[in-house]
Amino acid sequence: MNDVRKMMKLYAVTDRAWTGKQTLFEQAEAAMRGGITCLQLREKNMDKDSFLKEALEMKELCRSYNVPLIINDDPYIAVKSGADGVHIGQKDMSLKEAREIAGKGMIIGVTAALPELAVKAEKEGADYIGSGAVFGSTTKTDAKPLSHDVLRGITASVKIPVVAIGGITRDNMIKLAGTGIAGAALVSAIFSADDIEAECRYLMTLSEQIISKN
Repeated sequence: MNDVRKMMKLYAVTDRAWTGKQTLFEQAEAAMRGGITCLQLREKNMDKDSFLKEALEMKELCRSYNVPLIINDDPYIAVKSGADGVHIGQKDMSLKEAREIAGKGMIIGVTAALPELAVKAEKEGADYIGSGAVFGSTTKTDAKPLSHDVLRGITASVKIPVVAIGGITRDNMIKLAGTGIAGAALVSAIFSADDIEAECRYLMTLSEQIISKN
């Protein structure tokens, strides 16, 4: 669990919306140079064969930087690519089904926006909880803001680490201090930056400040 907790410190979630000057691969490598502790590969609109090819390439990159790779939604892609884990939402397959596909050794994260859902996920064998959207979300328009009181309730209700996600930026991230989170998951705050490597180094200092106050 300590290894999983360390992974949550600066958790990068990919988004193709910010590619252009750089490829997703180049952006991910810059983030790794900047010190991210985990990378989630998220592809909502890609066919399975292309997703697997990309996941295999990203796994090789992650291995070279010793950064764990998490696949969003799809445990089959996670297994086939040799990823370290998979993250599933409340509207995806059940944790039990994901575990049957992924096996005992794979990390499984579960989205939970209520303490009771977090407790349920922990009892069913989740390795970490993703909670949000703590500041709204620019990538998920249907995401409802999660109050910091509820976030504190979630972190207090489980022993497994909780990572906050949703609209987190360099300007509001420090407001998460005292919520009990193990770290922050960021999308545009990382991948829209002009200098991704430098931005990740700065975001890591903020994450460490937050964790030190929990």
